[in-house]
Amino acid sequence: MSSPASGHQTDISGLSSSLGIPLDGELYELALTHRSYAYEHGGIAHNERLEFLGDAVLGQAVTVMLYRNHPDLVEGELAKRRASLVSTIALAEVARSIDLGSYIRLGNGEELTGGRNKDSILADTVEALFGAAYLTEGPEVANDLVLRLIEPLLKNPERFGAAMDPKTSLQEIAAKLGSDVPVYSVQADGPDHARIFTATVMVGTLVEATGTGSSKKHAEMAAALSAWATLSENVS
Repeated sequence: MSSPASGHQTDISGLSSSLGIPLDGELYELALTHRSYAYEHGGIAHNERLEFLGDAVLGQAVTVMLYRNHPDLVEGELAKRRASLVSTIALAEVARSIDLGSYIRLGNGEELTGGRNKDSILADTVEALFGAAYLTEGPEVANDLVLRLIEPLLKNPERFGAAMDPKTSLQEIAAKLGSDVPVYSVQADGPDHARIFTATVMVGTLVEATGTGSSKKHAEMAAALSAWATLSENVS
């Protein structure tokens, strides 16, 4: 059941289905609890400790997978690929693919400033879920969960570079297509202490894309990655 005011899903069965694991127990509720919600409800526990653990779970799973699957890659290239897969932009993309934003418990301030679509909040919550899975289901299930969720990111090898530096990648693909350089515009909404930025990028007449973030930089990067993904489909 969702709240019409906030879009918050109180029934997490849909999320459980998307993740492929049962989300029973207090740890999963904790993983979905942002600090803004905790502070507005008497200082209850929030998900930052689980996020800390989940970051390590994510890093190990991705590192081992890359090492085993790419025996031909040198250490520097492996490090670049790992960085792209564990980046905030990549994890936010994972979160949106499972509609994670609608399940996060947010405080009113974050709710009003678009917190459900902020890359940083989405990415942190994904990591917290990895931590909860590790403690609840064990390392093997947690490892499988990580790899299952990032698998779609592996299908296009060129996205590794794009995820790390989407603005440069967009400029390069625009040049390859003979287009003008990308042009960005950014709008900010919300109070000074909790602004959310929305960036729009136009690449000539080829594509227009938007992205949001907790800073101008993150919003522009999100918009650039979206535009790059569209244009890359037209480049052999």
